[in-house]
Amino acid sequence: MSSATASSEKPEEKKESGTYEAGCHCGYIKFSFTLSPPFPEYQVLQCSCSACTHLGYLLVYPKATDVVWQNNGRERCANYRFNTKRKDQMFCPKCGASLGIDFNDCYKDHIYGFNARALYGINLDELKYKKFNGMEKVEPAGDQSGHIWDEEKQEMR
Repeated sequence: MSSATASSEKPEEKKESGTYEAGCHCGYIKFSFTLSPPFPEYQVLQCSCSACTHLGYLLVYPKATDVVWQNNGRERCANYRFNTKRKDQMFCPKCGASLGIDFNDCYKDHIYGFNARALYGINLDELKYKKFNGMEKVEPAGDQSGHIWDEEKQEMR
């Protein structure tokens, strides 16, 4: 590249990022991930859909390539699927902590939706939130809670 070309272009700006430690309450599952921009600039999604409301999710979305699972942490997760049955709601099988969502097959790039409540050492009151009306915008719209278990068949629908 010639110096004339280089001088007429803007230098590539490196995005600020932050790396965060997270996991379940008992410590059986631990992981870290990088977000760009870092907190407090990163906006946490506060969704009103039935899953986010009942599971206590406040979500951040790192790329899977920016996640490091410790001690096979992802394999240790218990998973729950409902509705489209395409994404795993991840929990600790020991303490029951809601860790987030694995969107493995949902998007071109593999991403996670981690629960900000699973972050170690974060003050939730200092974070910025973006509200999303998932109750009306996530298909099928409406409250899914209490309608997943088939009592007659004793199985998930």
